[in-house]
Amino acid sequence: MNSPAAARGREVRQRLLNAAAELIPERGWTAVSTRILAERAGVTPSVVHYHFPSLPALLNEAVITGLRRALAESDAFLESARTPAEAVEALLASVEQFTGADPASLLTTEAYLAATRDEALRLEIRGVLEEFRDRLGRWLGERGVPAPVETAAVLAAVVDGLILHRGLGAGPDPGAAAAVLRRLVG
Repeated sequence: MNSPAAARGREVRQRLLNAAAELIPERGWTAVSTRILAERAGVTPSVVHYHFPSLPALLNEAVITGLRRALAESDAFLESARTPAEAVEALLASVEQFTGADPASLLTTEAYLAATRDEALRLEIRGVLEEFRDRLGRWLGERGVPAPVETAAVLAAVVDGLILHRGLGAGPDPGAAAAVLRRLVG
């Protein structure tokens, strides 16, 4: 049975993670301080360090949780696709929700940048991406796509790139991108 104190602790921990996921896109990774985070979560700064060993550990967990959630949504798109071409369409349709300036895009961009300086974060992000590419590769392989693991890696990189380019206002026409990617899995 869960005690009320344990439930409150889980709720506070989740509020801290949610606050971090909001603040990183709003302010940038390096501008999120313990004080600002605690204020957003409605707790004292000491509570941050009670629940997490450090501010970077909290930020890393918030980002990894967000990435896993976003990639789980992509899994849902795959479940509805019957063919590799439909999967490409679904993946590209999922990109439409990201403008490059929306909170999820900014969270990912900030995380990728922070990972260039944080080996632990880099390894965690790499692990999340590898899990997604493995799932996508298995799905493609089950449908006869040649070199499914390599194709999955390229598709995942293209989706990331499209989101990044959208934020810069340099994204390619979605129809043209879809045609190229359908040929890749054709």
